[in-house]
Amino acid sequence: MNKVELIAAVAEKAGMTKVDARKAVDAIVDVTKGELKKGGKVALVGFGTMGVNERPARQGRNPRTGKTIKIAAKKVVRFKPAANILK
Repeated sequence: MNKVELIAAVAEKAGMTKVDARKAVDAIVDVTKGELKKGGKVALVGFGTMGVNERPARQGRNPRTGKTIKIAAKKVVRFKPAANILK
């Protein structure tokens, strides 16, 4: 499902226009991104939790040349689904 399909599904499920559903979806995405940029987490009961994890710097290998390379540390978004999400 892409964003356009999500907006259409939200509009149908909530009984609202696609314009209003787009505003709601965009607002949720913006708030979530803002919270993750601050290092916080977003927990939606029954769906899952999104948070930021830090990956340490590490050694890797270039598959083409076989040379050892240094991979920089970085922050990544993690999603942990709720235990009952597929029930």
